Amino acid sequence: MHEMAIVDSLFKIINAKVKEHQIQKILKVKLKVGEMTAVEHMTLTACFEAYAQNTVVEGAELVIERIPLQGKCQECTNVFRVCNYNFQCPQCESRSVDIIAGKELYIESLEVEE
Repeated sequence: MHEMAIVDSLFKIINAKVKEHQIQKILKVKLKVGEMTAVEHMTLTACFEAYAQNTVVEGAELVIERIPLQGKCQECTNVFRVCNYNFQCPQCESRSVDIIAGKELYIESLEVEE
């Protein structure tokens, strides 16, 4: 369950922002999570709620935006959705593909009570 380690890291960032900006209450946390991270959203949400108990984050809405896995062909520059981890260009069939999206895992924003 790597979601617990992920949430632990997220809360280190959140706690630093709480301290830096003297935040009293966080209402919403928006995350960007790439498909290739293999994060299970229900497990991530459950871990988030457990970590949030008795903190300024308790009761905050967790919004997770899933970023699809995309590749860009080095041969023909075609950008395409990678399905089933098949890193072959559907246009020219080259296997020389760069991952351009789908590995993200970061806090996009925090909505706080003023």
